[in-house]
Amino acid sequence: MAHPFDFEATFNQDYLHFHRADLDDEQANEDTARVVDLLDLRRGARVLDAPCGHGRIANRLAAAGMAVVGVDANAHFLAEARSHAAILGVEVDYRPGDLRRLPVDGGFDAALCWGNSFGYFDDEDNRAVLAGFHRVLRPGGALLVEALHHDGFVRHFTEAPDATLIERGDDVMVDVTTFDPMTGQLQARRTLQRDGTVRRSRHFVRLPTVPEWYDWLAGAGFTEARITDPSGGDLTLDSWQLVVTALA
Repeated sequence: MAHPFDFEATFNQDYLHFHRADLDDEQANEDTARVVDLLDLRRGARVLDAPCGHGRIANRLAAAGMAVVGVDANAHFLAEARSHAAILGVEVDYRPGDLRRLPVDGGFDAALCWGNSFGYFDDEDNRAVLAGFHRVLRPGGALLVEALHHDGFVRHFTEAPDATLIERGDDVMVDVTTFDPMTGQLQARRTLQRDGTVRRSRHFVRLPTVPEWYDWLAGAGFTEARITDPSGGDLTLDSWQLVVTALA
């Protein structure tokens, strides 16, 4: 049975409220430095950040001299991204859009999908996301993806009733997570209490295995794909995350 995904309830102002402490300036600076290093970005490079969220990386890339387009489906995130860009005095072309149908033309030197932002659709649509990235990259352009590592996640996963709890003052968010080996999906039931109101939602993340990653990337037209752990070394069973680089 397909697991439901309530996008509007999962990615909204509540998301930033509970996760902002994990997405602070220090973390954003570290992530941006990693992206610049892994993609070997230079001033003037055309970069697509999708999904861009509230612009924490896109704005910093623009401040470093890149020509950046940011795409996200959430209007609130885009509004905050534009506001922060104005404060920094940088220009980023922020556009509302769906990763499966990127609202941009080709010619990008690089595209990034950072922060465990891949896998929010069924397999056909996840493949469409990769094909879309390939379409908008120039020949030889590079794709960079940070995602959860299937094997590392499963190795360390503790089945429900174990849950993830985040507290912000009197507000609480709880994710009760399961893993479906038939679909390769991390599936979460979220309950949050904020300002005296309780809200519930569901979401999932597809975790491709490494062989699936290589197959999907090749099917989308990418070449010279490389998958490492976040430090740039070989993946191990203890690697919670992985980094994908591939050329169009």
